[in-house]
Amino acid sequence: MNTKTSSDLHELAAAAGLERYWRDVDGRDQVVSDGALAAILSALGYETGSARKIRSGLERIAERDRALPPLLITEVGVSTPLPTKATIAELTDQSGVTRPIAIVEGMLAAVDAPGYYDLSFAGGTCWLAVAPLRCPLPRQTEARLWGTSLQIQSLRGTAAKAFGGLGELAGAVQALGARGCQAVAINPVHALLPGTGDDYSPYSPSSRTYLNAAIADPELLGLPPLRASSGGDLIDWPTALPERLQALRASFAAMSHEQRARIPAADSGHYRHALHDALYCHFRAKGAADWRSWPKRFRDPDSAAVRQFAEQNADEIAFHLYAQWLTREGLANVQAIARQSGMGIGLIADLAVGVRPGGSDCWSMPGVMLSGLTIGAPPDPLGPLGQNWSITGYSPDGLRASGYQPWIAMLRSALRASGGLRIDHAFGLSRLWVIPEGGECADGAYLNFPFQDMVRLVTLEAHLADAMIIAEDLGTAPSGFTHAVTERNMLGMRVLWFERAADHGFIGAHDYPANCVAMTGTHDTPTVAGWWRGRDLDWADQLGRLPANVDREQAERIRDWDRGLLWSTIGEGTRPAPDNPAPVVDAALAHVGNSPALLAIAPVEDLLADIEQPNLPGTISEHPNWRRRQAAPLEELLGQPETLQRVAAIAQRR
Repeated sequence: MNTKTSSDLHELAAAAGLERYWRDVDGRDQVVSDGALAAILSALGYETGSARKIRSGLERIAERDRALPPLLITEVGVSTPLPTKATIAELTDQSGVTRPIAIVEGMLAAVDAPGYYDLSFAGGTCWLAVAPLRCPLPRQTEARLWGTSLQIQSLRGTAAKAFGGLGELAGAVQALGARGCQAVAINPVHALLPGTGDDYSPYSPSSRTYLNAAIADPELLGLPPLRASSGGDLIDWPTALPERLQALRASFAAMSHEQRARIPAADSGHYRHALHDALYCHFRAKGAADWRSWPKRFRDPDSAAVRQFAEQNADEIAFHLYAQWLTREGLANVQAIARQSGMGIGLIADLAVGVRPGGSDCWSMPGVMLSGLTIGAPPDPLGPLGQNWSITGYSPDGLRASGYQPWIAMLRSALRASGGLRIDHAFGLSRLWVIPEGGECADGAYLNFPFQDMVRLVTLEAHLADAMIIAEDLGTAPSGFTHAVTERNMLGMRVLWFERAADHGFIGAHDYPANCVAMTGTHDTPTVAGWWRGRDLDWADQLGRLPANVDREQAERIRDWDRGLLWSTIGEGTRPAPDNPAPVVDAALAHVGNSPALLAIAPVEDLLADIEQPNLPGTISEHPNWRRRQAAPLEELLGQPETLQRVAAIAQRR
């Protein structure tokens, strides 16, 4: 590539949102190769084979930027640029009331009330989103606001089931609410591919807008229970998920005409997702892994073949619509139970970073999703090969062109039955490391997203749902990220293990900021008891994951030093032995409970002093990720004296 073409390539990359330069965790500047830029631009739909083609791509971007977007996004009290010479416009709110609004030198006058509006003026119409300045926060009380996080599938109830679902979650929130818990952060409930145990991670969904029907419980809607199933202490997903799908089919088949009449008519999005799942089940039986290996005529959701399939399989589509309705309404019922149990917040939903390339979202919305690119993390000293998470997400161009409708629908789905939303890897609102299909992580680059637009829409949807937002911000934040989310009342996460001072010691409880959620851990970190006992080191040694040139004995010496650092911050008196983690768990819970953080959260594993963590990052089958189950119903476990003592530790009054 000659110098002129290379210069044009760099200009196109910048215009398309790609960062040619980036800084690693050690502060070293890195440069993305021209070959990597060209491969990513190609996946984004820009040709780079000649200077003429590159200029054509630049002109396309410039034309897009000059045009009136389908959705204009602003916030209250702010004048907004509008590409028009008109001097007056009409603004119509959601209730149908229309009023004039001035345009002065191409700037739309400020709007004082948050919400969505229809905007029309001479020569154009669009949708206008006006965000409030800040997200809602939970109402403060004299008592400490505390909560727990849990994995729904790990729960047990009184009936024999292979894994936990919404019925078990309903029992858990009742038990927790009775003990003063104000919030229950749950793992993502996004839709998985139906009836298969191939990939059961809640963070690798088929769709982030629709729900995982495997957790549905007809009893929550007054319907007969699903047939009984059984399982051990570890969930056998390849057996359990097909069995649950068959049980749901039997439940649907047994419904009377009057019962089916309770299911509302589906909107186009729900229908298309149900159509995908019907096609998936049909072709899965023929050996196809996902839509990318279906016959070509079925890969386009608007094809004649797909329409014919829908006509011939109406009852199968109706079943998948039933499964979504059952899950959607069941989740809303659980949130209602949480509020009735005294929880001020209730459920905190979890929004995964992306979706499976072979899932429903990518089939249903081909123009909105990234194609030929996966999301991950760049190489760094902690991970020399980088990370490829084998998921994808929205295209920045696709979001703008669609008026952000899929993004809004996804947020509304997550907030519909919750008092809060945790956005996993919230840095993705600003940028994501994207990797060309078939390439190495080092072949990737950061792709910028319309950060201000996306943050404003999160703020607006949180306002409309009266829900808090937690922005998972663990790691190195992109420039401007922390200020932008903090000023909008999005709470950061402060996890015990990562809150270290300059001398590597753990910071004091009162050093935590107020605008955060203080946590003893997450699903990806060791439990307090497990860390103290060195259970995570056992796993690292067993799986060959200890740091280079560090054996198990050396790792134990390092951990023993860290135990001293932790106990000197959170404990009193003689340091407990490694095989006596109970006092340390109590002290850790009191530590986050005593912080000024707006909300303190402990994973249920810490409330129960378990030594095993739900997920071990970087593993798939080597560790039983997302497979562990609680020993008994949570109500029974919470009634044990030592558990009540731990609840009292985190729930202490300020």
